[in-house]
Amino acid sequence: MKNIYRPIESVIEDIKQESPNITTYRFRPKEPLTFGAGQFVELTVPGIGEAPFTPSSNPNVTETMEITIMDVGTVTHALTKMKVGDTVGIRGPYGNGYNMADFDGKEILIMGGGVGLAPLRSLILALFDDIDRYKKVSIRYGARTPEDIVFKDLLPEWEKMKNTEVLLTIDEPAENWTGKVGVVTVLLDDLPLLTTVGVEGLPFSAETAVACVCGPPIMLKFVNIALLEKGFKPENIYHSMERNMSCGLGKCGHCMMGELYICKDGPVMTAAQIAAFEDPF
Repeated sequence: MKNIYRPIESVIEDIKQESPNITTYRFRPKEPLTFGAGQFVELTVPGIGEAPFTPSSNPNVTETMEITIMDVGTVTHALTKMKVGDTVGIRGPYGNGYNMADFDGKEILIMGGGVGLAPLRSLILALFDDIDRYKKVSIRYGARTPEDIVFKDLLPEWEKMKNTEVLLTIDEPAENWTGKVGVVTVLLDDLPLLTTVGVEGLPFSAETAVACVCGPPIMLKFVNIALLEKGFKPENIYHSMERNMSCGLGKCGHCMMGELYICKDGPVMTAAQIAAFEDPF
C-alpha cells in the first residue's frame, strides 16, 4: 500500500534557466510517480524543508517530472544551489486537477501571468497530445518584462499547433518589444461578448467556452471579473488557487477557505465553487 506521507527519492536530471529568477528542473523519481494536469506535489529539499508545486511537464510522460520554480523562499532558494545529480524528495500527487473530458469539443482559453504559465504548461501539453478533440486553444500570457517571459523557446512551437494561438503582453513598454503592453487583462480586449450564441465566425461560444487561469492572486481576481463580463459561465472558469498547502492532505488547515480545503477541493476550482466567498483570491 502506498504511503502518502513518504517522499519518493528523485534525481535532478536537468536544470534550465527560464528567466532571471525562474528555473525548470527535470526530476527522475526512483519509483513511479504519476499526476494529472493541475494536481500538485510536495517537494522536499533534504535538511531544508518542503513546499508545494504544480508540475509543469506533460502528465502523459511518466518517467520524469518537470517543475518550474520561482526563487522566492527558503526551499526554492535552496533548489537554486543544487546541481544535476543531486536528489530531492517528491510526494503526491494531491488535490484535484483538470478533468480533460470536460473540455472535449470546446474552445479553451488559457490565461497565465508570470510563473503562472508553468502549471498551465502541463495542461497545454496534455491538450496538444490530442488537439483534434478541441475546437480551439487560445494561450494568452502576461509577464512583467520580456526577460521575465518563461518558455521562450516553446511559445513559437505552441503557436504552430493546429487550432492554437498565442498572445503575449508585458506590463510596461520595453525596447524592441512590438507586442501588446499592459496587464494580462488587455489580452481579452479583442474577445467579443459571448452573449450571442450561434453566430458564425465568433471565436468563442458562451455555451461551450472554458477558461483556465493561473497567476498571482490579484491577477486571478481581475481576470475572473473580466471573463464573467465577457459572458463565460462561472462553472466554465477554472482557477488554479493559491494557499499555503503545507501538508497536502487537509490535515493542517493552513489552506482552508470557509469549509473548503484548497489542497483537497482544489487547487483547480471553478468560479462557481468560490463565488460564495467574499474574497477568495
